[in-house]
Amino acid sequence: MIVARRRFPLWLAIACAGLAVLVAWSFGVGRFPVSIADVWRALWAALTGGESGLPANVQAVVTQVRAPRVAGAIAVGAALAAAGAAYQGLFKNPLVSPDILGVTAGCALGAGIAILLSLPIGAIQALAFVGGLLAVGLVVAVSTWVGGRDPLLTLVLTGVVVGSLFGAGIALVKYVSDPYNQLPAITFWLLGSFTGALPRDLPATLAPIAVGLVPLILLRGRLDVLSLSEDEARSLGVNVTVVRLTVIVCATLITASAVALAGTIGWVGLVIPHAARLLVGAPFARVLPLSLLLGAAFMLAVDTICRTAFGTEVPPGVVTAFVGTPVFIALLAISFRRSA
Repeated sequence: MIVARRRFPLWLAIACAGLAVLVAWSFGVGRFPVSIADVWRALWAALTGGESGLPANVQAVVTQVRAPRVAGAIAVGAALAAAGAAYQGLFKNPLVSPDILGVTAGCALGAGIAILLSLPIGAIQALAFVGGLLAVGLVVAVSTWVGGRDPLLTLVLTGVVVGSLFGAGIALVKYVSDPYNQLPAITFWLLGSFTGALPRDLPATLAPIAVGLVPLILLRGRLDVLSLSEDEARSLGVNVTVVRLTVIVCATLITASAVALAGTIGWVGLVIPHAARLLVGAPFARVLPLSLLLGAAFMLAVDTICRTAFGTEVPPGVVTAFVGTPVFIALLAISFRRSA
């Protein structure tokens, strides 16, 4: 415990440095390579309103194409990792994530309905939030009603069932959509992509993520108290009901915002908090900030690889599944060996 606490500043510094390197790499590579010096000049000119002295196409690639995409990948990775860490801490279950609880499927169904109705990005985000909140509420209600000897297992199984239910809803939305316009858009969006991260749409996504993250950061100490029994938490002055409701709403909000921007991207909310917990211990006050940085770095690296390593762009949701599965198995093996 003491060693993990002492390593926390070191791992934060390493994660920050790694994220900075990945940002520079992501801006520079692609079908139109740009040097780090030109990237800096283009960004500085965009921030100050001055002239960069660069060709118009270089300026446009950096500020209009790659900057929104880098910002979107960082925001989505951080949001999904933070949501996963919050759900795991709240439900005292390391197997819980937005995917397992059905939140991602609920958000996807809501956003799919919005796309089917040709609604703007704000409405897509609102319906994604409603769908995610409905999913997690249904999971908690059903698992509480069912009960059982192992409530954590009941929660996970209920999440799988509810996720399948909302998955069927997504299939129905795809079935009734226009096969020439809406169906390709919904299918491509469900695979996950940052090609739609446009400068005009980013504020509508980044603002709700920031709004949802602030309470999670402020409540990080109270979430650690919730690892105790409910009576013990109340005796320490924690309003358990308010804290739980706030965490669920905020984690669902940032998941919905991430889904609205990039589609369904799995594994980030499950794997990244596990990695952070192995590095700095179990306290949520340390897991959350490290998860934010690791999630941002992981998502940015995945997106950069997806758009540069292959002949055509690969959906990041596919890559996170291929990467997340063996990584999660390795993390489980490390965790079990440590506890043995």
